[in-house]
Amino acid sequence: MNSELLGVIATFLLTVLLAYPLGRYMAKVYSGDRTILDFMKPVERLIYRISGVNPSEGMDWKQFLKAMLTINLLWFVYAFFMFLFQSHLPLNPDGNPDMTPDLSFNSAISFITNTNWQNYSGETGVTYLTQLFVITFLQFLSAATGIACLVAMFNGFKEKTTNNLGNFWQILTVTVTRILLPISIVIAVLLAFNGTPASYDGKDSFISLQGDTVQVSRGPAAGMVAIKHLGTNGGGWYNANSAHPLENPNYFTNMMEVIAQVLIPMSLLFAMGFYIKRRKFSTVIFGIMTLGMLCLVIPTIITEVHGNPEIARMGISQSTGAMEGKEVRFGPAASGYWSIVTTIISTGSVNSMHDSSMALSGLMQLLGMLVNGFYGGCGVGMLNYFIYIIIAVFISGLMVGRTPEFMGHKVEAREVKIAALVTLLSAFIIKGGLAIACYTLLHYSNADWAFKPSGWLNNSGFHGFSEMMYAVTSANANNGSAFAGLTGNNIFWNVLLGTAILLGRYLPIIGPIAIIGLMAKKKYVPDSAGTLKIDSVTFGAMTFGVILILTALSYFPPLVLGPIAEYLSMHH
Repeated sequence: MNSELLGVIATFLLTVLLAYPLGRYMAKVYSGDRTILDFMKPVERLIYRISGVNPSEGMDWKQFLKAMLTINLLWFVYAFFMFLFQSHLPLNPDGNPDMTPDLSFNSAISFITNTNWQNYSGETGVTYLTQLFVITFLQFLSAATGIACLVAMFNGFKEKTTNNLGNFWQILTVTVTRILLPISIVIAVLLAFNGTPASYDGKDSFISLQGDTVQVSRGPAAGMVAIKHLGTNGGGWYNANSAHPLENPNYFTNMMEVIAQVLIPMSLLFAMGFYIKRRKFSTVIFGIMTLGMLCLVIPTIITEVHGNPEIARMGISQSTGAMEGKEVRFGPAASGYWSIVTTIISTGSVNSMHDSSMALSGLMQLLGMLVNGFYGGCGVGMLNYFIYIIIAVFISGLMVGRTPEFMGHKVEAREVKIAALVTLLSAFIIKGGLAIACYTLLHYSNADWAFKPSGWLNNSGFHGFSEMMYAVTSANANNGSAFAGLTGNNIFWNVLLGTAILLGRYLPIIGPIAIIGLMAKKKYVPDSAGTLKIDSVTFGAMTFGVILILTALSYFPPLVLGPIAEYLSMHH
């Protein structure tokens, strides 16, 4: 067990060691400085020429959001029809069928929003064509979209007074060509050399240890698995996700995949410090986010290693931990670490089944998605955290009796209202969606509907409630992981979760971009003796307190009905 814990510690330390230089490199990319990948400039100029884009033309916050939302709408239409007619298109050696309209709606929204919630069964639900030219394609662009929006916020921080947040198309392009694509190629090559398929062959058969003949899908999985983790997309080439031995062949690939998930969100924190020349500020945020992560990781690893107390009452040794639904190759500690990383980062990939997690682990996973600001997804994690910062600045201003300021710009009623609205709408989406699901399940469980509510859940009671809460929370946080005890491929869940995914993606992007756009235009106010020090440990602790209070006040009641009640019943 000590070696498992050492593996977890080594994985985190390696992530930090890689993130710092990558953050410095990313700052150079977005500043337009010389980098090792300048040979990509001709490719980028060709893209701009074909697209009719002037990369040097600045955009205000409204133009920036208009460009982002317009291209996302186009990608949605493209993905929807590709899924709807995939059986009639080439690169389908296994003969996989078309998706239904409601499943196409859910899947298209899921992949344009960096969520990758899968209500279909991985390798049997999509074809090689849609895996590559819809899913993998959107995994690059959805990650780049989130990063581009964060860079726009950086540009608002960087200048004293400005109406220019950068050019969306230029930032999107260099994010793919200079960051996502090169690193993904390295990861994909390493995966392929370790056994992840990288061919276009169809299913193959092999004889298992039990003597059964099993059909296993193959295909060009390595590239998709690389960007799904690097871009914090999630999803899986295989239905079992990274618990599948071809998608995650060994301990080396397990470490590589979990490092890849955290790498860019963590690097962006360091990049912010270099880019806006406020390294102490970025260090404080990194420290608070790391503290939040540890508050979730440590209880999870402890409870997974110790196992289920019900087993101990039966006189059975718990020395192997809570291994049901876990990877024997990696152990409960590594699976516990992955389960928290994937929920705070919004990746949503799994190397164990979250439905098999201990009740306390399920609570920690839910909290990671409810906060949605400890590292977070590519770009959007810091955007979510910015909302907490604005609220903390406002409260701090009230405490000292002066107009709150942030980086030389006054935070006034309009900005605070937007931040409060984003926070309230997030809680409304989660609790409102959960209430609709519970009402439908309780009042129409015997109805002869197409989606048959009585067949939704594999578990009743507290855990069944947690399964539904987890689904709605995962959708709103654009996470994509699931407790997997919920049957989601029906009209009700496809539409409900698709709507939650859509609102959960764009509201937390539109809000911060609007705030920074409004603030950046204001007159710059130089620091004075009364200026709030946002790069202090005190302010970091204040922000952490705001996160705890908002999360507790907003979500304590449903958490009590689900994982907390389950935990208490197990230890009664």
